[in-house]
Amino acid sequence: MEAGKNIAIKVPLHRWEETVAFYRDKVGLPVTRELDNSTGFEFSNLTLWIDRVPAQSQVDVWIELFDDDPDAALSRLGSPNRDELEPLTNVTGHWTSDPAGTVILLRKEQMG
Repeated sequence: MEAGKNIAIKVPLHRWEETVAFYRDKVGLPVTRELDNSTGFEFSNLTLWIDRVPAQSQVDVWIELFDDDPDAALSRLGSPNRDELEPLTNVTGHWTSDPAGTVILLRKEQMG
């Protein structure tokens, strides 16, 4: 078994536009496809889909983003520091979240 090519974040209707703007404008991911109820972004060798779901009340997807300077990246994103979520053992970074509440591990990539 291996990882698929897509990650989908199911977002409540009232937070969808703000969440799409977060990944497009603040994170800077290129948009690869736009549908009526979904926007696809290039996410390394995957596609990250932000899906608009009218009956959805919350999201629960955790993802990872790499940055050479996680502290500066956290500030740039304007996202909350959520380091209380889970200990970061042997990882340089922070837990944070996007406007829809998706948990993000924002960390420096370890070499080797």
